Amino acid sequence: MASGNLTHLTEFILRGVSDRPDLQMPLFFVFLVIYGLTVAGNLGIITLTSVDSQLQTPMYFFLRHLAIINLGDSTVIAPKMLVNFLASKKTISYYGCAAQLGGFLVFIVGEIFMLAAMAYDRYVAICNPLLYMVVVSPQICLLLVSLIYLYSLTTALTVSSCVFSVSYCSSNIIDHFYCDNVPLLALSCSDTYIPETVVFTSAGTNLFFSMIIVLTSYFHIVLAILRIRSSEGRRKAFSTCASHMMAVTVFYGTLLFMYLQPRTNHSLDTDKMASVFYTLVIPMLNPLIYSLRNKDVKDAFKRFLKSPCQAFKLV
Repeated sequence: MASGNLTHLTEFILRGVSDRPDLQMPLFFVFLVIYGLTVAGNLGIITLTSVDSQLQTPMYFFLRHLAIINLGDSTVIAPKMLVNFLASKKTISYYGCAAQLGGFLVFIVGEIFMLAAMAYDRYVAICNPLLYMVVVSPQICLLLVSLIYLYSLTTALTVSSCVFSVSYCSSNIIDHFYCDNVPLLALSCSDTYIPETVVFTSAGTNLFFSMIIVLTSYFHIVLAILRIRSSEGRRKAFSTCASHMMAVTVFYGTLLFMYLQPRTNHSLDTDKMASVFYTLVIPMLNPLIYSLRNKDVKDAFKRFLKSPCQAFKLV
């Protein structure tokens, strides 16, 4: 198409999870509950790991930032999604769409590498317990988290800039419930080879390196646990990383299902279902996983309920 015929779009229309009118109100209430539980659960984790003196360890420092990332990921997507369930015109501005894509990328990349950092933390705790407070010192934890946020922001700016460097000049209907790379590039009327390559390379590289860290850490953790002679010792060692293993399995399983499926079976409907899971359901589940299976968090919650004012005085 000639450049003289291009018309710059000022807004996009989000088709949503479903375009059936009879499902809009039921879906609104379902996702309102999911978002409400996500906010409550992650704010609870952030509060407990901030104020409770017995949760001031590297593991809970990383957990606090995972909760911040989960809360941010849902908040970038859910409020606009909920509004669109009730609106007759489900629009998002061009720059609002770019901001939503950038915010989503910041938090999803942050979650990938925060889970990897937590796996490394568990590896050091189980395989090198005597050096734990040296290898995973407060300074190292702060440096790791800062690097994760910096890298996530850089990746988000790079990828979203590439996606919005192409021309959008015909259809403005995004077959998704938020602004994501694949459905956006499907609307472009210019060559998308470079942005598609950047998106694929970035996603593949981030998944590959984070999974290498996670798998290597858990390979050594399993070997260390198997070397423990007493069944009680093995149970205690396993319990320290069981919650993280569950969270990692659910998160990476969803991403791998979405990104590694054959192109012949690939569809935007499948993408939407997978996206609902890792942008809204997993951020809701993570606080439950880490609280229901973690005695320290449950005990901290009981202490907080008994004397919340005293807990806040410790901040």
